[in-house]
This record gives sequence, structure tokens and C-alpha cells, in this order.
Amino acid sequence: MKQPIAETVKSIKRTIVSMAHRSKSPHVGSCLSLVDILAILYFEEMRLEPWDERDIFILSKGHAAMALYATLATRGIIPSEVLAGYYQDNGTLPAHLDKFSIKGVEVSAGSLGHAFNIGLGIAHGFKMRREQRRVFALIGDGEMQEGSIWEGALFASHLKLDNFTAILDYNNLQGYGRPTEICSFEPVKQKWEAFGWHTVEVDGHDHQSLQRALSEDPGGRPKLIVAHTVKGKGVSFMEDQLIWHYYLVTDEHKQKALEELL
Repeated sequence: MKQPIAETVKSIKRTIVSMAHRSKSPHVGSCLSLVDILAILYFEEMRLEPWDERDIFILSKGHAAMALYATLATRGIIPSEVLAGYYQDNGTLPAHLDKFSIKGVEVSAGSLGHAFNIGLGIAHGFKMRREQRRVFALIGDGEMQEGSIWEGALFASHLKLDNFTAILDYNNLQGYGRPTEICSFEPVKQKWEAFGWHTVEVDGHDHQSLQRALSEDPGGRPKLIVAHTVKGKGVSFMEDQLIWHYYLVTDEHKQKALEELL
């Protein structure tokens, strides 16, 4: 019997916390904010079989690699054993995504703003070949300050890439503070609409809302889903706390977090 999506989300989050603790690596808060989105994509929305005809997911916010690795393992796309080699000398998985590292990583990412545009190129290629494949790209709100994002947004609209969906992980915390304070980009929805995108605003932790937004007909336009999320979602002492962009998970942190994620 299929596991409820809420339980799948908790399982992925437990894996992320354990990976962060074992590797002594940062970005656990960034990873936890987007797990609901990944779970809906990989377990409900995306076509993954046959693999050669799969939909493509691109994590442009490449520093949240643990979230993608944990999701791929939970979905059975990669073996769970490789997670132990994350962020280790001579290990199996790098801290920022490398497309040559493991199955399911479509694009090398980490330089913010780049992978989003690679995704647009892939979507354009599918269109030109008349393939019925879709591309989904997740970007961070701090990442949205990059000029390359807005160049791509203009071009996607011009090309009418209705097979491309961008999802904004809008947790309102980047490395050094609130994006709205560092370089404000509001009103987000209206700006993307002005660039010619079909734009939907949702609670990024509400599974039904995410599914409805993903299924909406974009009317021949690329789609942006503005997903309002909470950094560190699911672990009370991490939620909406800037330090969890870089802070490391100690033994005590791990124990408390896993207890909350049961």
C-alpha cells in the first residue's frame, strides 16, 4: 500500500537531518523548506517511467543538494547506501550538485541562476522535437536576485515554453538575512505576470495546493509557482532561523530533530 505523502515527507526530512549530522555540513534549513515540494513532484506529479522519457527536475538552488539526494533515495532512483558518502573525502555525493555524480541529478548546480536557464534550454529542446516531456526547476528567493533569472524569464515567455514550470522556494531567508530587506523583489507575482508567465501563489507546505497549482493549465505560457515556505520546516528550533542556513547539526540537535520528525 502506498505510504501517505505526509509520512514520505517526514522520512525524507529525517534522512536530511542524519546526513547533515554525519557530514558536519551546512544548509539543513534550506533543505527542509523544500521537501514538501520535492515529495509532490517525485511521488505524485512527475512522469519517471520509462526513464528515457521522464520529466526533468532541476534543483537550481544547488546548495540544497541533500534534499534532492534524500528524495531520490526514498523514491528508489538511487541506492540509499550512497547517502553515507555525502560530503566526505573520496565520497559518493558532493555538497553542490554534479550531474556526473549519480542518476537523477540532471544539471550541475551551485552557481545561482545558472541551472534555471539550463532548464529553459532543455524545455525548448523538447518543444523543438515535439516531445511531450516537462521540465520543473526549483529556485530560491535569494537566487531570484540574480539577473540571469530575469533574462531567462523574458526569454521563456518569448518562446512560449508552456512545458516549463519554475517553483520559487520563498522562505524569505538567504545567507545573510531576509531577501526582502537585502534586495527587495516584491511584488513577486505581479512581476512574473508582467514578464508573461502564468503565476500561482500557494502555501508551499500544503500538498493539495501544490498539486492544484502544478496541474493548472498555463494557457500557452511558462508557469511560476510562488511557494511560501518556512526555512527549517518541521523542526521547531530551526524554523525561520537564519543561523540554520550555515549552522551544523550536533548530536543534541540531531536527537531533538529526529524526535520531532517521528
